[in-house]
Amino acid sequence: MLNDILVNFGVPFFICVVLPIMVVWLVARTRQHETDRKAEIMLKAIEAGVPVDMTQFEPAKKKAPKSIKQELLDKLNGACVTSLMGAGFLTLGILRVVITDFGRNTFINKFWLPAGAVLLAVGIGLFISYFVGKKMLAKEIEAEENALNQPKE
Repeated sequence: MLNDILVNFGVPFFICVVLPIMVVWLVARTRQHETDRKAEIMLKAIEAGVPVDMTQFEPAKKKAPKSIKQELLDKLNGACVTSLMGAGFLTLGILRVVITDFGRNTFINKFWLPAGAVLLAVGIGLFISYFVGKKMLAKEIEAEENALNQPKE
């Protein structure tokens, strides 16, 4: 009885509430620790009379925008991952239907088939988006590659 309550309420609560809060807290704590370390180093350098390079305290530079080819490869990567996960969940769901004792005591066993179908549909959609984008943007990709290959003056 108590075990069922803990599993049915505790696991989703910790995954959906506690885990995201802990991740945000850890990231914020790490950034604060890094800032404190840099400030401590700067103070010690000033006390020692060593010139301080202020560029290390500037915010990080923004990342360069992704090329069309990189965006398409990201779609292909996402399509592969979601399709394989969908196929795996569908396999587990079919096994559960065929073998009634398979996965009987797991929390998520009744969601294997719907999750597999959704993931497989998303993966197929990303595959379609990749191939259509590759065909439609072939000239733009070639122009980007030519621009990268030309020597700068």
